[in-house]
Amino acid sequence: MRGKLGDKVRLQHIIDAILEIESYLLDTDFSGFSENSMMRFACIKQMEIIGEAGNHISEGIKSKFSTIKWAQIVGMRNVFVHEYFGVDTNLVWEIINDDLPDLKEKVVEILESLE
Repeated sequence: MRGKLGDKVRLQHIIDAILEIESYLLDTDFSGFSENSMMRFACIKQMEIIGEAGNHISEGIKSKFSTIKWAQIVGMRNVFVHEYFGVDTNLVWEIINDDLPDLKEKVVEILESLE
């Protein structure tokens, strides 16, 4: 186990963060997202949480579920934290819409396999 929290807790953090993002974006399109700084930064914060949780997933889980791009998830977290003025709104929107639904599905499968 890496750190004090186990994989199940970290994976649940990922799911919870994705659910938060989904709740922020109900009935919102790209225009609404890009014009609302509070919404953008709230989504980015949740994506930082996803990356931080992903960083602490055990190597065993990462190896077993290697279709998830763990290094990219952690790398994006680092960009969000350290390059916050250079974050591309279009890229954030793309990640939210194209990548998070698949990540959510895969993490749910991992959690189910751990029970």
